[in-house]
Amino acid sequence: MNEDATKNVAGGADESSAGGQNDLEAMLAAAKPASAPADATGQRCGLIAIVGKPNVGKSTLLNALVGQKISITSRKAQTTRHRITGIRTMEQTQFVFVDTPGFQTKHSTALNKSLNKTVMGAIGDVDLILFVVEAGSFTLADAKVLSLFKPGIPTLLIANKLDTVHRRAEIAPWLKGMQERHPFAEFVPMSAKNKGDIERLFGICAKYLPEQAWWYAEDELTDRSEKFLASETVREKLFRFTGDELPYTSTVVIDKFEEEKGKTKSRMIRIAATIVVERDGHKAMVIGEKGERLKRIGTEARQELEKLMDAKVFIEIWVKVRSGWADDEARVRSFGYE
Repeated sequence: MNEDATKNVAGGADESSAGGQNDLEAMLAAAKPASAPADATGQRCGLIAIVGKPNVGKSTLLNALVGQKISITSRKAQTTRHRITGIRTMEQTQFVFVDTPGFQTKHSTALNKSLNKTVMGAIGDVDLILFVVEAGSFTLADAKVLSLFKPGIPTLLIANKLDTVHRRAEIAPWLKGMQERHPFAEFVPMSAKNKGDIERLFGICAKYLPEQAWWYAEDELTDRSEKFLASETVREKLFRFTGDELPYTSTVVIDKFEEEKGKTKSRMIRIAATIVVERDGHKAMVIGEKGERLKRIGTEARQELEKLMDAKVFIEIWVKVRSGWADDEARVRSFGYE
């Protein structure tokens, strides 16, 4: 579906079309932020939801905006399962970004209902929405997300992964088509991997945030606990080293998170985690031959957490089978989902 949508949009423009390129440049120029009033001395602060279909680059964008990895990423759809807040304070403005799960249109399990509830909650009470799509593409899954937006909340169209579009002139007619679908406040063609694009996005977002006192300390990056970040980091490594072999319903629960004074570092953290899978075959897959895969998951998680927390980390990981947990509302809640 995604390829067809991209192909249909891209087919109408000539690669050498100067008009298309000029249209794109005009749209990019229009996206530049207006300068702030000279007498605006007060602080600005507001909530910005990052919303889109699964696996469109929302978490990568959040991490780029915050300047540090706080939301896990992988090529596997449904990687993000929680509302994750990322905070970035620049000059007089504090940006409070909310990364959301991709809105689920398949598998009506208790888990997916929880994920969609998280998305709906995030977009209902924010100052600005960043609607992330792949540049040049618009699928039925994108349309479903777009239909959720309430009138009155400014929405920016984030045409992400612009670096993967080989013929930039073709984006202009696609943007015109998107404007007919929704009254977007602005269009922002960009790549989350481009620092210049990220800086430009800050300037655009700042205009939509109200003048009010900051909600967090200037150096805070997220409202999530280190225990939560530990769970997410293990889950990211789990998905990274199992790929498409392991069903999306696998999850991670932190059984122990204890901090004590360290010897080589100022503190030491001991973590015990459980990877929950649905079948015995999945358990064997996670453990791997002679336990090598599970050992690699633990090693990479420990190394990343030591950098993130600036601490010495000891981590032990167990694997348990809990059949049908994703369809059990009580168990979904017990595993930390809303």
